[in-house]
Amino acid sequence: MDNGWDASAQAWIADMGDDGDFGRRYVLDGPMLARIAAKPPRSALDIGCGEGRFCRMLAARGIATTGIDPTVALIAQARHRHPEGVYHVAPAEALPLPDSAFDLVICYLSLIDIDDLPTAIAEIIRVLAPGGTLLIANLNSFKSAKSGDASQAYLDEFTTWEEWRGIRIRNWHRPLSRYMSLLLEAGLMLRHFDEPNPSGGDPDKVWRYRKWPNFLIMEWQKPV
Repeated sequence: MDNGWDASAQAWIADMGDDGDFGRRYVLDGPMLARIAAKPPRSALDIGCGEGRFCRMLAARGIATTGIDPTVALIAQARHRHPEGVYHVAPAEALPLPDSAFDLVICYLSLIDIDDLPTAIAEIIRVLAPGGTLLIANLNSFKSAKSGDASQAYLDEFTTWEEWRGIRIRNWHRPLSRYMSLLLEAGLMLRHFDEPNPSGGDPDKVWRYRKWPNFLIMEWQKPV
């Protein structure tokens, strides 16, 4: 099923630039990096790495990072900008990687793009080492629910088409309980939860992000 990413790849690359959009740069990057710095991994996997921005940030901090994304043009850009990096074209539901290979797996605003979430979570757990960390940044489910039509409720799962600045992609809305249930049923242990505050940037945007938080961060641990 077409999700719009192939057609939107070049517009996405242009929109992200070097620093990412407001939400990444001023809301998510800081707390995500702080969680990683608190327990530095030897190896990390970025699921849905796109053009490789966060992989490059981790590599600059000395973390051996692998990026994976199903969109060929985005991985080509990641390799172009980070030739020494390790990148694979593949979906989260079928990771071409060995068991227990990573101390840290990151899903940075990528779970909303995944069609078969239970299979993807099983794959993530397979490649995550015992005692390792799954770090998630995701859209707040009340935010994603607002994109639905009058027939779609918060407690439903549904897809919507999101459009901005030449980008048109299909996203999933899922209630927060769906994510929590899948991760708990998989045996992961919740270690951290946050709805991060913006830190800098346009004051009007800061207020909007504080009034209606767009994002959440969760950190889960795989049992030893």
